[in-house]
Amino acid sequence: MKVSLLKENLRSKKISPKEILEDYFKKAKDINADINCFIKLEEEYTYSHLDFDNYEDNLSFIPGVIKDNINIKNTITTAGSQILKNYKSPYSATVVKKLGNFSLIGKGNMDAFAFGSSTENSGYGPTLNPLDKNKVPGGSSGGVAAAVMAGASAFGIGTDTGGSVRQPASFCGIVGLKPTYGLCSRYGLIAMGSSFDVPGILAEDVLDTAIVLNSIAGFDIKDSTSIKVKKEDYTKFKDVKNKKVGILKFPKEGISEDVLNAFDETIDLLKKSNIDIVEIDMKYISHSLAVYYILVPSEISANMARFDGIRFGYHPKGEFKDLLNFYKDARSEFEDEVKRRIMIGAYTLSQGYYDAYYNKALRVRNIIKQEFKDVFGKIDFLLSPTTPTLPFNIGEKTKDPLSMYLSDIFTVPVNLVGYPSISIPNKKIGNLFSGLQIISRPFEESNLLSFSYFLENKLWK
Repeated sequence: MKVSLLKENLRSKKISPKEILEDYFKKAKDINADINCFIKLEEEYTYSHLDFDNYEDNLSFIPGVIKDNINIKNTITTAGSQILKNYKSPYSATVVKKLGNFSLIGKGNMDAFAFGSSTENSGYGPTLNPLDKNKVPGGSSGGVAAAVMAGASAFGIGTDTGGSVRQPASFCGIVGLKPTYGLCSRYGLIAMGSSFDVPGILAEDVLDTAIVLNSIAGFDIKDSTSIKVKKEDYTKFKDVKNKKVGILKFPKEGISEDVLNAFDETIDLLKKSNIDIVEIDMKYISHSLAVYYILVPSEISANMARFDGIRFGYHPKGEFKDLLNFYKDARSEFEDEVKRRIMIGAYTLSQGYYDAYYNKALRVRNIIKQEFKDVFGKIDFLLSPTTPTLPFNIGEKTKDPLSMYLSDIFTVPVNLVGYPSISIPNKKIGNLFSGLQIISRPFEESNLLSFSYFLENKLWK
């Protein structure tokens, strides 16, 4: 059930908080047994922590799923990896605290440490796409997206480093919002790429997304990347007349015909709605994926150094003749994709390669940022497909990491520049959906959600 409808039913007392909990936990158990979308259900935790007399919060009693790389005090937080299978968090992330008196259904399955685009890299088994259980749900927030789509939760909080909210939203046929970098606190997220990661929202529709953003947006003194901005009510959608929409010109190779046709049909619909359309050719955006896969593994290699079996992670038993063997035993618990990205990052940061790769990638990142700034001096929104293909089969790309990385070709540039972006369902194709990505200027989430709401109504109502 949608967040907006649950809030209305609670307010009118058509349903009680305990009835909601009973219903959702029952559904969640059945759904999880079917598609493995939760690493752990949190029924005992929720009943003991929920304040049943507090109806004041924006999301009081609304069922939510939290990606398992977001800390919640006194819950096991694994980041999808076996190396943290016994880690109990001593504190809660700011975004969790800001959700208030919500009902935590469980911790969402994910690619280990958020390294992946399919949720097949989880140390707890893959999540299946509820639309077609032979397909992946996307990643790395695939468990959260699948739980929302399947009806095990009304909303979800994931993290987005290069598309990890928007891509699974597209694959599961729901809405996924990546806010501007700095709008929502990163405090309490287990970092992947610290200059890329942001918490994001997965929900059934744009209104629900706006309701959740009202709770989690805002400055946090505990987060050095947090930025003070004027507080807004994102549910007050604005008129989108006189807005100029850019259509990203992109190579058609590697893009499925279904995705291209759905995108073209939506552009035609906008033209018929008298929206001012302009084609945008960006010279440097094609380098985004290469830049991303140099900078993010570099940040990963630094962030993962703490998981050494002493400070964090699996602590081996027995005696070791030296520290190196202790580390090797402790880090044997890392999943293959985690090891791969640490090794790539260590290489690009090593002596002799730092300038050739890392520093050059930083310079290109700045060029892409300037290109975005120039483009958004002329337009209000930039549109593209969210993903180049529909959901692929489980196991189809596990032996081909480069092919898997290409799943994020449209989403990665947004994280490089820190802009806000949303994926909304574009067209149903059989049992599956193609996604439409909409990008706006930094901290213009209000305009972004308003235009998305307008488009959602054009496409589906």
